[in-house]
Parts: sequence; structure tokens; C-alpha cells
Amino acid sequence: MGATEILTAGLKRGPSQFGPLGRNAPSSYADGMENSTNSKPGALQTPCVDPMSRAFEEARAAAARGEVPIGAVIVRDGQVLASAGNRTLADRDPTAHAEVLVIRAACAALGNERLTGCDLYVTLEPCAMCAGAISFARLRRVYYAAPDPKGGAVDHGPRFFDQPTCHHAPEVYSGIRESEAASMLRAFFGERR
Repeated sequence: MGATEILTAGLKRGPSQFGPLGRNAPSSYADGMENSTNSKPGALQTPCVDPMSRAFEEARAAAARGEVPIGAVIVRDGQVLASAGNRTLADRDPTAHAEVLVIRAACAALGNERLTGCDLYVTLEPCAMCAGAISFARLRRVYYAAPDPKGGAVDHGPRFFDQPTCHHAPEVYSGIRESEAASMLRAFFGERR
């Protein structure tokens, strides 16, 4: 599935009724990416045809390491700044979620604690900790694949970005390749039961 196909997807922030393509992805989802090529995960300023595919690559790599399969990518102006998968076990760090790792890497790459004009692509709805980091980093948009009714904090639980104490609320687009992400997570946890 290419970026252009994702653009035809449904509506912003609603229940998962629009299938695998997601909801309300703006035209900027693919801006500057149509004629680009993929490259190695984690590379700075790398053109990327489909950032969510890159996030899925990171999620699969995390699963291969025995980590919960969640991957994240940060893009600015059609260029990948950073990509990461969960590393909580490898780093023995409960904060080593894919979103936090990719935010740290993108901030280091830019030499700035703010990621203004940057977009985050992640395979699962961010938790409260990651939503806080997203807000403080001032990310412009968050695209996530599968909802997380138990641990998610964007469209579930505390709905972090809707709180009056939230410093910055990015635009949020959910459900992009939702069934693929949900299947990956179910398979991962099914193997461990």
C-alpha cells in the first residue's frame, strides 16, 4: 500500500470503522515522499516512501529481539529523522518505548529539544508517558496504527491531548494499517501464553 492509497482514508479520531487504511490522513502524509526511496532504519535525513512501513519494520525488529513489537518513526519535510523500536528489555529501562527513543534520537539529530514541524508514525496508540513526551517535544502530528484501549492515552484512558493541562496537542490520525498492527501484537502475545 502506497502513501497515495492511505490519503483516501476516512475521518479523524473516530471508532475503528474505516478498515486498514486509517482515518483522515491529510495530504501532507505523502508530501515530498512520492519519489523517495527507503533506507536503513535509524538513518538521519533519509527519504521515505511510507513512514508507517518503516515503523512496522522497527516493530518487527523489536519482536525479533523479544521486545513488544512497537515501532516509531519521526519525519520532517518528507525525510526520516529517526526510527526506533521498543527496547525496554534490552536497555533494562521502562521508559525505552519506541516513541521516547525516536523522540530522543530526532532531538539529538536536530540539536533541539523541540520537534516543531515533525510528524510521528507509530504502530500502537501512545501511552500516557509517550503522550507527555510527544506534547513536550511539540510534534506537529501523530499517526498511529492500532488503538490500545487498556494502555493508550490518546483516544483512550486519560485522553492526554484533550486535557486542559496539556502544553501542546498535536493533530492525531489513527487506524492507519490498524488490522496489521493488531495482528502483529496478538501473534506476539499469543506465542508467550
